[in-house]
Amino acid sequence: MSNQSEQSSGENVIEISNVWKIFGAQAGAALKAIREEGLGKAEVLETYNAVVGVADVSFNVRKGEIFCVMGLSGSGKSTLVRHFNRLLEPTDGKIVIHDTDVMALGPAALQEFRNRKIGMVFQNFALLPHRSVLDNVAMPLEIRNINKNERMRRAANMLKTVELDAWGNKYAHELSGGMQQRVGLARALAADPDVLLMDEPFSALDPLIRRQLQDEFIKLSAVMKKTTMFITHDLDEAVRIGDRIAIMRDGRVVQIGTAEDIVMHPADDYVADFVAGISRLKIVRAHAVMQPMEKYVASKGSPDADAPRVNEDASLSELIQLAIDADAPIVVRDGGAEVGVITRPDILQTVIEGAETS
Repeated sequence: MSNQSEQSSGENVIEISNVWKIFGAQAGAALKAIREEGLGKAEVLETYNAVVGVADVSFNVRKGEIFCVMGLSGSGKSTLVRHFNRLLEPTDGKIVIHDTDVMALGPAALQEFRNRKIGMVFQNFALLPHRSVLDNVAMPLEIRNINKNERMRRAANMLKTVELDAWGNKYAHELSGGMQQRVGLARALAADPDVLLMDEPFSALDPLIRRQLQDEFIKLSAVMKKTTMFITHDLDEAVRIGDRIAIMRDGRVVQIGTAEDIVMHPADDYVADFVAGISRLKIVRAHAVMQPMEKYVASKGSPDADAPRVNEDASLSELIQLAIDADAPIVVRDGGAEVGVITRPDILQTVIEGAETS
């Protein structure tokens, strides 16, 4: 399912179209040559002394969605996310956030847009050492000239949300790495932004702390429903956190989809290698394994009335357990309708295909 131009259902908060970033004094000439002559990255570097960081990227992000962008180092993912609030200026393309053409904003309007619409969480925490935890969280509100009592009240509430309300008077050096990152998240959320940009926020943390923060972020996101761009090089993290995932390579998006889409239908050998180590047991759902009910009935007849029933989002691990416990095929439901059937061979084939790619 390789579809950079994929049109998502629901309200789109972020829409980016044909975004390019080329580093170098001759970026414009290099882009023209790419378009007219089909030059590759190596040729662009040799001919124009220019580096292609982002190449013709387009996608939409829905309201409340956690959209993960992932790839290896140098793939362009962190470069891409810095275009959303124009920390980097695109060489070409269009970026629209909540109907605002970000590329059309002048300096004052851009600063206002960053302060009110965008929250950013960095890998290195970026807390100010001379400010208390509470003051760090309140800083975006101070920039907005909100009075001190109100900004402290809101900052304290946000610290409580991330379970650090007892640490407001401490300083950054008195907190662990995981606690500092929670302060960074609280600061980004304190101003109630429309969009969160998170650039590998947990990658500097120990594995156990990292997983705990992932869990906390998932719970927090379910409550606050912030539209989030989440950058990571860790596929396991993207699978746990993302509603959809975009995989980048050499500045381009090579596939966009849910974790299940990408694991079951990799767009090319690169993506297949990328996802080879991911277990299908909790990612693959019944709807991806089942035979359509009409097809099954035509060849086998109607399933038994006492056959096991599952919803279409039942995981592969649940299906395996049912297949162990019962001989009958499994009937898949979508709401009240029976839409498909899963046999033991269907389950076995899905497991074997996963094993062959790992």
